[in-house]
Formats: sequence, C-alpha cells, structure tokens
Amino acid sequence: MTNCRRLQELWRRLGTAAWYLPLLSLLLFAGSFLPALHSQGTQLGGVPSRPFDEWAVVAVALESLALFAGRRWPAACLALVSLGFAVDQLRGYHSFAGVALPIALLNAGFRLERHRRAAALLFSAAYVPLAVALSVLGSGESLSGFVTFYLALVLMWGIGAWMRAARAAEEERRRRVAEDTRAAERTRIARELHDVVTHHVTAMVVQAEAARYLTAAPDRLDQALAAVTDTGRRAIADLRNLLDLLNPDHGTGGGMPSAGGIPALVEQTRRAGQPVEFTEEGTPAEPGGSAHLVAHRVVQEALTNALKHAYGSRTSVRVRHDEKEITVEVDTDGSGSRGGSPGGSGRGLVGLRERVDVLGGDFRAERRPDGGFAVRARIPAGDPS
Repeated sequence: MTNCRRLQELWRRLGTAAWYLPLLSLLLFAGSFLPALHSQGTQLGGVPSRPFDEWAVVAVALESLALFAGRRWPAACLALVSLGFAVDQLRGYHSFAGVALPIALLNAGFRLERHRRAAALLFSAAYVPLAVALSVLGSGESLSGFVTFYLALVLMWGIGAWMRAARAAEEERRRRVAEDTRAAERTRIARELHDVVTHHVTAMVVQAEAARYLTAAPDRLDQALAAVTDTGRRAIADLRNLLDLLNPDHGTGGGMPSAGGIPALVEQTRRAGQPVEFTEEGTPAEPGGSAHLVAHRVVQEALTNALKHAYGSRTSVRVRHDEKEITVEVDTDGSGSRGGSPGGSGRGLVGLRERVDVLGGDFRAERRPDGGFAVRARIPAGDPS
C-alpha cells in the first residue's frame, strides 16, 4: 500500500510538471541515433533488422517527438506514436524510440478526458492488422508472443487509468474535507451568534419591559433606558467581533469575549433587574485562551436562561481558577417571575456541552428541587501535565 501511494504521489507530481514529456521526447530522439543503441529497441514479429535510412528518421521522429503533445493532446500523441511504432517494426529498425509507445499509452490512460473507450477500442483494432503484417513479413512470431505484448500494452493503459481514478478520489476526498471544514466553521459561528445575540437581546427585552412601569419615576426610567442602550452597544461590539471571523484577513482577536469578561456579564445582568451574587477565585492560567472563552460562554448562557425563565430570582455565579482547570457554578432559585420572557430552544446548552467536551471537561445542567436550575462546568486549562 505504501509503494502504491508513493507511485501515486510521484505520478501526481509528474502530472503537474510541464517538463517531463518534452525531456523524454528529446532523450528518446537523441538516444535512437547513438550507434550503441541501434536495433536495441523493441522487436515484435521477428522482422530482420536493417540499417537506418530516411524512413528510420521519420519513424523515430513520430515516436519520440509526438510526446511533446502528450499533455495537451493525449489521443493525437498516442496515434502518432503508434504510427511511428508500426513503421519502426515493419521496416525492421527496432529503434530505441519504441519505448515511447508504453509511455504514450500510460499518458493517454491518465489524461484522456473524453471518448476513452473508443480510443481503447481503436488502438486494439489497429493492433490486429499490425500483428498480421508482422507475421507475414517476419520469421514467425508465435500467437502467444503477440498476445503477451498486447497485454503488456493494456497494462500500461490500465496503470494510467488507475492513476487517473486515484487522482479523482483524492480530489473528492479534499472536496469533502473542505466541505466538512466549512460546515464545522458555520456551526461554530452559529453557536457564537446564538450565545451573543440571545444574551444581549434577552437583556434588552427584559430591560424594556421593566421600563414600561417606570414612567412615573423619570430617574429610574432614564437608568433603565441607559441600560438598554448600553446592552445594545455591547451586542453590536460582539457581533462585529463575530463578523470579523467571516473575513479571511481577520486578526487574532476575533471571537473573544467583550471587554470586562465575566464581571461585565454579571453587572449587565444586574442592570437588567436580576439579583446576581458573583464570586471569583484564583487567577486564570491562560487569560484569553480557549478555556477562558468557554467559561465566559457558560456564564453567559446560564445568566441568559436566568433572565428568560426565572426573572427576578436570586442567582449566584462562582468561578474558580487553578493551574489545571476552571470550575463554573451557576445556581438560580425558583422564586422569581417566569412570565413575559422569551422562550428558549435548548440549543445553547447543547452547544455549551459540545464546547466543554471538546476541551475534555465535564458539563451538567439540571433542575433543582426548589424549581430553579443549576449549571456546572469543569473546563481543563493550562498545562495538563
């Protein structure tokens, strides 16, 4: 299997190179006129050898120089080489340029795009009268000899066809990998959009609903509307960061949490009317790393769910950092109002579980006996050794 892959890789490289067929063409043409190589080529049919003459030059030129057209016109190349080979054998030159025939067959099997079956049938049909003529002119090549030579030529065509199929399979594999990569990237961006948009828009909806009941208190109304404005600006900033991911020239900062991190999320949720207690212990092992981003998303989704499904309920957020992991615990009791808030699809928790699983951590989201819910996440961070 390893040798087949090496052969495939070698032919793939040759297939993209423009120099190898012209180089072989020149080598075969020049080598055919070296005295040491006279009559040292293929001898089919037993026709007695004869010295080179003007017809020998024609035969050698057809066999060797036709390879120049092999990349662009593989069928024409094979036809010319076959014609030169026939003249070579019928006249008894047996030149070194006869090596061009299996090369032309392999090249045609690899490169020919259209009418492949017709080309193979025509070549096979042309071989029959050549074999008959050689039998008449020669000293009597056996039928098995002609059949063996024909099968050798078929093998060269088959090798070319196999390399063509292998190249097509490799291109298909690369296409599937590219599609899978794009699908994974779309899924990742969809999760980021879900996390960012759901959190900020939920906060804005809750703040706007609360503002309707504050018309008699202008100061508190102003604060509520300012909170809506601030949340909208955060949403725009986060969306810009995500849209930067769609730009091939985006920098290294795309996809990171908003300025202020988890404390800013907590403060924003408090301003939306949700009482939140926040505790953070330790120092992040890798600030801004993957674990830090996932922890931010876990807290963000948990607070979003608290605003949606338990508005006004006491919520506690505890984040602990150590050298090897980040632990996130978010608890919300069931004492608050559940009406008037937008519902959820459950995609956020599923996405969080997948994010944590990718890093090798643990994630749990469950209802508490008092009607509230709890989110627990253990996210590996830092050096696992």
